[in-house]
Amino acid sequence: MPRFIVVLCSALAAATATAQEKAGPAPLDRDIRALAANAPLSLRFQGRSAADARAWQAVFAAKLRELLGPYQPPATWQVTVERVVDLDDHRREELVLSAPGHPDLPLYLLIPKGGDKAPRAGILALHGHGQYGYDPIVGRELTPGADKAIASANYDYGRQLVRRGYVVAAPCLSPFGRRLGSRKDYTEDACAVTFVRLQLLGKLLIAENLRDSLWALEYLARRPEVDAQRLGCVGLSYGGRMTTLTAALEPRIKVAVISGALNCLQERIAAHWGCGAQVIPGLLQYGDTPEIAGLIAPRYCLWEVGAKDSLLPAAWVEKSLARLEPVYRALGAADHLEVERFDGGHRWNGQRAYELIDAVLKR
Repeated sequence: MPRFIVVLCSALAAATATAQEKAGPAPLDRDIRALAANAPLSLRFQGRSAADARAWQAVFAAKLRELLGPYQPPATWQVTVERVVDLDDHRREELVLSAPGHPDLPLYLLIPKGGDKAPRAGILALHGHGQYGYDPIVGRELTPGADKAIASANYDYGRQLVRRGYVVAAPCLSPFGRRLGSRKDYTEDACAVTFVRLQLLGKLLIAENLRDSLWALEYLARRPEVDAQRLGCVGLSYGGRMTTLTAALEPRIKVAVISGALNCLQERIAAHWGCGAQVIPGLLQYGDTPEIAGLIAPRYCLWEVGAKDSLLPAAWVEKSLARLEPVYRALGAADHLEVERFDGGHRWNGQRAYELIDAVLKR
């Protein structure tokens, strides 16, 4: 090769290297943000008629089940009663459900006192993130620190519901509360670590929690105190995420109240976010929160949105609704989808929630 060509190539290579050094490597989070912004979401609802909506639901539900993998609860199980606590207006049963091949499921069951003996409506109450797991939901204020969680987030909605006459089941999900063990065992975020560990075993954390939510619902439905034709599901934060997924795939749930969770994972991963308890691998190829929620239609669904909730960017709330509302309209059930906007932060509100639950499950 002639010497001048060698010199020219060397100069070009040096110039390119210098330019790259000045620019620096492309940050990984910038690449992820670009991928998130351009996520395919290929199965968004595009139809108009009820037939379009039902056909879309069948296709998207099938894809969602494929992405989740196994999540069905066991058909039979053993029940261990750890303790029964008689309170002024209700009884709290502290239980553990056990079945071969599944981790034990701790569960609180709240049963109202008084009134007639006719079966009552049942509510599945799901908790969010936090070291206390299911304790605040049922008002276990004696658990150290749980009283503060209850006060700050109006977190005892399970106890509030049993006082309104509902039988309430509140499972402890993973990796929270008593199912986490010592927090000292985790030097990183427990959700992310648990997600990775389960993946190596061929399991998906959110599918494990979906199984446990459905297991708790099935136990609730089989109780003699419960009318299995009148079931609802409620939750705040991660409990809202799990309420969305559980109601989407369990048609027996007649009404769902989802608080602090009207956001998209597409938006979440654009930030420094990594909750392994919410990850469904490959989901953004096909859809997101609005599409999962679209499977609840035409059943009743209320979303609580706090004006000061930093986890619910206003623009993404509107984007989510713009994709969810057409499903309800197509099915002739626009009035079954509600949004309650309140002046508060990341907390359970409950004002419209209890009105709607009573209207659907007590009629």
